[in-house]
Amino acid sequence: MQPHSLIDGYRLYRFEFPRPRPIGDSQVISTMHYIGALELHTDTGHTGLGFFLALFYPLPALEELERVFAEQVAPRIMGQSPFVLTNRLSRPRGGNIRASSAGDFDTAVDQALWDLQAKELDMPLYRLLGGTSNRVQAYASGLDYHLSHEDMAAFFADTAQRGFKAFKIKVGHPDLEWDLSRLEAVTKAVGKTWPIMVDANEAWSPKEAIQRLHAYRDAGYDIYWAEDPCLRDDYAGLHEIRSAVPFTLVNSGEYLDLHGKRILMENRAVDILNIHGHITAGMHAAWLASEYGIPVSLGNTSFELGVHLAAALPNVNWMEYSFLEYEHLLETPITFDDGYAIAPDRPGHGLTLSQQAQEQGRQ
Repeated sequence: MQPHSLIDGYRLYRFEFPRPRPIGDSQVISTMHYIGALELHTDTGHTGLGFFLALFYPLPALEELERVFAEQVAPRIMGQSPFVLTNRLSRPRGGNIRASSAGDFDTAVDQALWDLQAKELDMPLYRLLGGTSNRVQAYASGLDYHLSHEDMAAFFADTAQRGFKAFKIKVGHPDLEWDLSRLEAVTKAVGKTWPIMVDANEAWSPKEAIQRLHAYRDAGYDIYWAEDPCLRDDYAGLHEIRSAVPFTLVNSGEYLDLHGKRILMENRAVDILNIHGHITAGMHAAWLASEYGIPVSLGNTSFELGVHLAAALPNVNWMEYSFLEYEHLLETPITFDDGYAIAPDRPGHGLTLSQQAQEQGRQ
């Protein structure tokens, strides 16, 4: 390894195409993929790849993405070492506290920097992050609120056939009977042997969450965890739910920054802390969770590259997989075996855009 590799170039890509099924929850629906990709290049010839996404609206045109990146991001990283940038502490104050105006470049840059570091060291990312095993248990997630009961059941039956042994469904319908019918359909599809999780996406008040979870149990459904049962920063409400439903774990924190996650855990308002695809922030959150003895779950990450983070952290028990069917953009996607996600043993995170995707994403 040359110890002074520096970032000397970058390239952006933009993709837009229909999803194979509508995804969403009781608040929102998304029918299109809006995906951006970022390549960072070093003077040692390595390329790091990261992704930024938009759920509901198209990304700006490629020319606008390039303009914003050149003005707001490139000056902070060009000529810098990938190793330095992931360890550098910033001092956000005033107008400095803001995201880039055209895409979540921060996550894409973070992913690309870690990819570069692992490639410079010629090791898989999960090993650079401290992991010894490249396998992590994955649960099947349908993001299925807008599917019919029949289509939802067929979806989860198929995931069970593929070897998945835990399943998360969307709930939070105004009608309790709808939720109960949903639970009945998924239980018939996958059986009662495996864990069933529910995700309300903040649809309930704390009192309603308690009532719903008791109703599920009274109807004969054992729920492994309830994800985001009330507002993300209602720490007292989440603590109340956790205390009132000892038979179901509370999973939350995905929408909170590190400060919010700390308050969540300080208030003993969560049983499982949920993190996402920013690798540096995910490491920080997991380290903090270990101080409270709280396990961590990894939510959806772009192209499942978060498998490296999940495999590296000993307090991560589960990784979400939502079958978004965008793997055709990659040369070799993340693989799954008997319900486990497998981190590639290739240098870096192991994901590269296919030649066809590179051509498509520059149009």
